[in-house]
Amino acid sequence: MNIAEKKRLVMERFHYPQDVAIDKPFNWRQMWRLLGYLKPYVTNLLPLSFTTVMVATVVRLLLPILIGVYMFDKAIIQKNTKLLTMLVLLIAGLYLLLYVANFLRIRWMNMLGQNVIYDLRKHLFTHVQMLSHRFFEQRSAGSILVRIMNDTTSLQDLFTNGVVNLLTDVLLLVGIITILLSLNVKLTIAIMVILPIMFFISTSLRKRIRASWQRVRIKQSKLNSHLNESLQGIRVTQSFTQEQENSEYFHGVNEENFATWKEAVKKNAMFSPFVEMTTALGTAILIWYGAALIQHDECTIGEFVSFSFYLGMFWEPISRLGQVYNQILMGMASSERIFEFLDERPLVGEAENPIVIEHIHGRIDFENVEFSYDDKRKALKGISLTIHPGETVALVGHTGSGKTTIANLISRFYDATGGVIKIDGHPIRQISLASLRSQVSIVLQDTFIFSGTIMENIRFGNPDASDEDVIAAAKAVGAHDFIMKLPNGYETEVEERGNILSVGQRQLLSFARTLLADPKILILDEATASIDTETELVIQQALKKLLKGRTAIIIAHRLSTIRDADNIIVLDHGEIIEQGTHEELMRKHGTYYELIKAQHKMLEV
Repeated sequence: MNIAEKKRLVMERFHYPQDVAIDKPFNWRQMWRLLGYLKPYVTNLLPLSFTTVMVATVVRLLLPILIGVYMFDKAIIQKNTKLLTMLVLLIAGLYLLLYVANFLRIRWMNMLGQNVIYDLRKHLFTHVQMLSHRFFEQRSAGSILVRIMNDTTSLQDLFTNGVVNLLTDVLLLVGIITILLSLNVKLTIAIMVILPIMFFISTSLRKRIRASWQRVRIKQSKLNSHLNESLQGIRVTQSFTQEQENSEYFHGVNEENFATWKEAVKKNAMFSPFVEMTTALGTAILIWYGAALIQHDECTIGEFVSFSFYLGMFWEPISRLGQVYNQILMGMASSERIFEFLDERPLVGEAENPIVIEHIHGRIDFENVEFSYDDKRKALKGISLTIHPGETVALVGHTGSGKTTIANLISRFYDATGGVIKIDGHPIRQISLASLRSQVSIVLQDTFIFSGTIMENIRFGNPDASDEDVIAAAKAVGAHDFIMKLPNGYETEVEERGNILSVGQRQLLSFARTLLADPKILILDEATASIDTETELVIQQALKKLLKGRTAIIIAHRLSTIRDADNIIVLDHGEIIEQGTHEELMRKHGTYYELIKAQHKMLEV
């Protein structure tokens, strides 16, 4: 097998949900939407920045006339020393004013750009947090990270320099052309013949440059996705000795990213040489035709000098406009990706006039509830059940029977595609999401521990809780003893995902976090599946504290966790096939009986 074939096979072994190029026509409506983030600053930073732009532009337009027409034609040639002295002082003062204006412009525009990026990133992150679970299931974490961080950062130059440069350069060009026409119409028209060349160059490269930067963003997203999963799954990679294959895939994605970047930069760089070439052509026309006009007394030396200054200034904004245009293309490529996320609407939406329930009692009713994840296969098929306040209900069944789906519907991570779910008699779709989720907690098998201290992780369930409340919750679930054995007790810093803690310790912390949140409805989704036998005794005691006085839904396979449940519901392919207490179901010798019997055999082995 050759190297190319091996590389292809390695690349095919890894697959992530990938972004696709957003093929939308360039339009100013999109740009105006982006510029809408400047609205909060229209009364402070924006007018201050534009004022400095106007001052600097006016000064730059005045200087060539003062130096050429007035200094040369009226002071030097006519030997007017007094006028020359006044002009020198005036020009020096204008240069000082230009320096101050530019200094303030750079300062205020940088502040404006940073504030806009801050607002945009905050808006994007806040919006993404509100999206439904399906959104995150269809995209990798790396892809989302690229849009929140890289794509917003790429807009920084546009807001910091692009907007002000665009205004400055447009004003400069209009002012320069007006002044040149007023000085000498013939020479102005002769120089302007090269403008069609510039227009042709910019329009011909526009689409290709924009497409190139979109491809760069897609490859960066792919690179970040693999990097994120590689770091999170490093133990699995090392356990199966897949470091070489993983590295080869990363090198392949990295090469693709590098190649697309080079292509985009190459097309981006094509503007400057063309601008320089047209500048040289314009200068040649000025010297040749200007000299001829001077010989025929149709142009003065002062006018020629002013033309020379203005010509240098003329190509400068045109060159910058090409760069600004590239910035706009890059910004459009990024903004389209950002707005794609912002235009995403959660599948689970808030009702127009939602019901706010301050204290949920915990009654849950499923009335002929159906649900499908893909509109093809039904995960639930006409489920009807009632869970009374304070009741503990266990959901049992093989993988794919619908247990977790029921839990997701109670938390409204998804909405039922048929039937009605009620909480305390209210249709769940009519209840405020905030009031519902603040009183419903889920404890998962894979407990997530955030970077920070033990105290901060437990307090995550109730940010307003005091240190005493946190310690009391930890003691209630049996976590206090192991916490006090850590180097700094409750102030011990845990690594990312709590890797310094055992599985059982992380689970106890999640119980303490949940107890502190004081939910009225508690869902345990295989919360004890990975616990060893010794730790399970502590966990069982913690569960008794946790379940007391709450409506609880337990998804578990362990007999010790579910045998004391008030009602055990056996599911199979989205349907309820049995329900009752442990003793009642065992006497039936049905599906539940066979599940328990099989579990006992496994334990004996």
